[in-house]
Amino acid sequence: MSRPERPKQMLALTAEETMLQLTARRTPTGERFAAPIIVANALHADMVEEQLGAIEARAQALILEPMGRNTAPAIALAALAAGEGGGPLLVMPSDHVIGDVGAFHAAIHAAMPAVEAGWLVTFGITPDAPETGYGYIQVGESIGAGIHQVRRFVEKPRREVAEAMIAAGDHAWNGGIFLLRADAYLEALDAFAPEILAAARAAMARAVREGVRILPDAAEFARSPSDSIDYAVMEKAERVAVVPVSMGWSDLGSWDALHAISDCDEAGNACRGEVIAIDTADCLVRAGAGKRVALVGVSDLIVVVDGDDVLILPRGRSQDVKRIIEAMKK
Repeated sequence: MSRPERPKQMLALTAEETMLQLTARRTPTGERFAAPIIVANALHADMVEEQLGAIEARAQALILEPMGRNTAPAIALAALAAGEGGGPLLVMPSDHVIGDVGAFHAAIHAAMPAVEAGWLVTFGITPDAPETGYGYIQVGESIGAGIHQVRRFVEKPRREVAEAMIAAGDHAWNGGIFLLRADAYLEALDAFAPEILAAARAAMARAVREGVRILPDAAEFARSPSDSIDYAVMEKAERVAVVPVSMGWSDLGSWDALHAISDCDEAGNACRGEVIAIDTADCLVRAGAGKRVALVGVSDLIVVVDGDDVLILPRGRSQDVKRIIEAMKK
């Protein structure tokens, strides 16, 4: 369902609204939050504006990347668009699920004193399983109420390592959500990834502006190395902190992850669309518009019908969708 022309962010996967719309609703414009700065693929500009308009939200800037260069350059563009000052930037991927928005807002509040003092803050998700698909953060000593120094970042671990970290009780999942001052982030980029900062500055200096749309110069932005904020800055900077939080978070990286957070019927089925399930248990079933799916006497399946495409696989193996993509490319 997620395709280059309509990626996961633009899909309604967990509710009637899309992932982008749900993310915008988490930070309603008003007393606490300014209107969002959105960094997106240039191909999706109309779709972004249409979806925001549908929920009466409006971006203060829509930065349209000419090509993807990962999160460190994208956040640099946003920091520059925000004016490079001491204002805090809340950096959120728009394809995450956060079930407890109140807990998220409380974590933001806990982080603010450190952010105002120049710390780069990330949010550590309280782990509920030894997931091997996430990075981890080792939580260090307290620097304030609810906030700690980051002792180290851990790459996606082997299962036995993940189990040991959870048993130790001092590790959190790296959720990829950040709170930092624009100027502090740009200073860190200048120290640890100056090529990224130089390319972002040049691309924004030569950007074309059309209303709220900002189109960074393609030739200048192409000079930027492609790197994540984690590798480029967070793992190298000294004043990096983490706020551990349990907020019903998921990065919705697979159909299994969607089943895990879905409202299921008494048999454990999460069905959407026109679905008939008889003697069926613990399945995720999605029937696209105009399609009907019927299941009898099965369990632990993922069944997705989208247009003329049909996906069927056992629950627990949804990461193997990558193998289908590889086979299709061949």
